[in-house]
Amino acid sequence: MTTSDEDLAYAAASGDGQAFASLLDRHYDRLFAYCFRMTGQRSEAEDLTQDICAALPAKLASYQRRAKVTTWLYRVAMNAAHDRRRKQATYAKASDGWGDWENARTAVIHETAEQIDWLTQAMAQLAPDLRDTLALVLDDMTHAAAAEVMGVSEGTISWRISEAKKALKAIKEKEDAQ
Repeated sequence: MTTSDEDLAYAAASGDGQAFASLLDRHYDRLFAYCFRMTGQRSEAEDLTQDICAALPAKLASYQRRAKVTTWLYRVAMNAAHDRRRKQATYAKASDGWGDWENARTAVIHETAEQIDWLTQAMAQLAPDLRDTLALVLDDMTHAAAAEVMGVSEGTISWRISEAKKALKAIKEKEDAQ
């Protein structure tokens, strides 16, 4: 004689792992098919079915034999699908615009990296004293501090920065002309 679904559900709710496994064996394929019809995507249906199966032992405690196990199980699946849709809608609403923000942020990072790469290559073409001076000042050092480090006057640092800017501008114009 075959044990009824209701008896299996009652035993599974009491902690009988074999009863739970038997109940899943009987209904897993139908549960998955129902989830697939609700979601329309295999991977989404697999995730939803697994979520339901993971929550089922706790939910079985609330099964009261008012309906057939299959009816109750479909109701559990429908509620789980609705919960998932609500969570996805909430997530989509909360994340709206983040994609644009991330694209803009990535573009700025890429542009900044290109500018730094260009400046590094262009500085390599400068005379050593101009390159060294520019490297200090680009590191947020004041002209006075750079003068002290290099052992020259502050006016010399200012002149070197001016010459470095002219040289970099000429390099950029030459590249743009090509």
